[in-house]
Amino acid sequence: MNILVTGASSGIGAALARALAARGDTVGLVARREDRLNTVLTECIGASPNSQRWVADLEDLDRAQAVALEAWDAFGGLDVLVNNAAIPQVSHVTKLALSEVERQMRVNYLSPVAMTMAVLPRMLERGSGTIVNVGSVGGRLGIGRETAYSGAKFALSGWSEALALDLWETGVNVKLVTPGAVDTEIWTHPDVEPTDYDGDKASPEAVAAEIVPFLTDDRFEICPPESQGMAAIIKGKSNDVDAFLKGTAAWEAQARAKG
Repeated sequence: MNILVTGASSGIGAALARALAARGDTVGLVARREDRLNTVLTECIGASPNSQRWVADLEDLDRAQAVALEAWDAFGGLDVLVNNAAIPQVSHVTKLALSEVERQMRVNYLSPVAMTMAVLPRMLERGSGTIVNVGSVGGRLGIGRETAYSGAKFALSGWSEALALDLWETGVNVKLVTPGAVDTEIWTHPDVEPTDYDGDKASPEAVAAEIVPFLTDDRFEICPPESQGMAAIIKGKSNDVDAFLKGTAAWEAQARAKG
């Protein structure tokens, strides 16, 4: 298959690109950091010699659309688009600037939308294709001091569900990945405050291993790693939002007191 993965210079995106290349898929890599992207591409080319990379800042929505079409043309079509690129934002809402909220929406929500809309007419004309949006547990559960990030990821989750309905029985599939705590740079990003979470984190490779078979099965959503049990937590929150809010507020207060 020909698969385009954004945010492929590190974390889940890099691990997924390597895993897909290792099984023989042709992988397109997209990210901002050229040096790190080149390293991942080199690792992929050994098993998948036709893989390519595109250096792009997906906050630029015109560039995001252009990259999707460039990759389509370079590979003679895309079987799967994996919208994985994202940026963190940890800041209490009283300290948050509107410009930061807007940036979250552009990178974490509007760029996946832009790239999807660029390739969607071609997938529909062909009658096949898969759109995979990598969301976050923060797109299903509100996280204190992550209002901008959660808002953008909730938007991506809602978009994915509605998109799946619009494209039902068209041959174009829509999937949502809702990762839990994963050991990536998002936890130590120099531009954001530390989070309250200090629990176990899964490796990007473990998450990628769960995503690979998901690309071709009949499920809409997975919450990797399965071992963290986030699917059950999300279901519990849906059953009693008030209890979720009270419990989470108490946990966050306790975490701040410890910190």
